[in-house]
Amino acid sequence: METKYAIRQLVARALDIKKLTLEIENEINLELTTRGYISDVDYEALELLMAEMDAGRIALCRSI
Repeated sequence: METKYAIRQLVARALDIKKLTLEIENEINLELTTRGYISDVDYEALELLMAEMDAGRIALCRSI
């Protein structure tokens, strides 16, 4: 995924399907590893994802 805010887009996908799949989690980790930094926009998106997971609105799944 080669966009400026790839992590934000991955988080948006997880929010849309209301699941954090292994695929999305791996893609987020790959982006973080490859870039070596996180933009403010991506950081805020990850905070939102974690808040939604803590509230029970996003499930952690191993597949879709």
